[in-house]
Amino acid sequence: MKQLFFFFILFFHTFGLSAQRKNADYQRYVEQYAELAVEQMKIHRIPASITLAQAIFESGAGKSELAVKANNHFGIKKGAGWDGPVYMKADDKSDDLFRVYKNVRLSFEDHSQILLKPRYNKLFNLDIHDYKGWARGLKDCGYATNPAYADRLINLIEMYGLYVYDRQDQKYTAHNIGVKQDVKASQHSFRKVGGTNRTVVQNNGLFCVIVQPGDSWEKLAHEMNVKVKKLLKWNEAFSYTPLYVGNYVYLQKKAKKGPREMKKKWHKVSSGESMYFISQYYGVRLEKLYRMNFKSVDFVPQPGDLIKVR
Repeated sequence: MKQLFFFFILFFHTFGLSAQRKNADYQRYVEQYAELAVEQMKIHRIPASITLAQAIFESGAGKSELAVKANNHFGIKKGAGWDGPVYMKADDKSDDLFRVYKNVRLSFEDHSQILLKPRYNKLFNLDIHDYKGWARGLKDCGYATNPAYADRLINLIEMYGLYVYDRQDQKYTAHNIGVKQDVKASQHSFRKVGGTNRTVVQNNGLFCVIVQPGDSWEKLAHEMNVKVKKLLKWNEAFSYTPLYVGNYVYLQKKAKKGPREMKKKWHKVSSGESMYFISQYYGVRLEKLYRMNFKSVDFVPQPGDLIKVR
């Protein structure tokens, strides 16, 4: 029975990974600019997933002419009241003028200021984790004329797991947690590895890191100064378990149930998500997740299914 369970875990991991074909440029963009999006979320309460998805879409993952030559990652035109430098480029007209920024951070900040205008007020009544509501709301408020704009944003968010960045209510860096940080839940210590800038966050009250392109279990274990065997155990994984870019890897044993805010809510399954993916996303043990949903280990969730996590 144990071998059969291992087989199903491997199948779920493989299915979730192969169901998505990802653009390496998009993944690099997320890795490079996610921190700016989270920064804007903390200041202005705009979901980081929305900011990242819009930036990827509007700038071609930072490779568009405006992004390269004007640091303009959101295609923002000159508009009334802008007295800064401009860049001329054919768009609706042959001589449209676009804003030029000294750096990308200013582009992200200006994007936030656009969304803080009265026409977008209703968006801020939405839950910050409701990226679908935000995406559709942007379209309804007239942010874009493309009829598929909301769907494009939602697809980007789900394909690249951008929703995980909306959950970074507390953020720590390897430097900030100090030379030694005791984690009472696991009774283990973590030390900064010289030269790393790996970000450590809390999810469901647990210390964890977000998977980046190129990560492996060995690399993460080395950076956090823990044994690979221990890291795999905490994450209910095996050496061959694929890592999902954008999802969490825990630095202590996962919880028996999900976050409190999910007490009366259900997780709606998106394309490519396995039970293991969901267990990692909410920091809940896989066995408990199956049990809460009265499912056996051969259950494969389908898009649209509702999964109880607490």
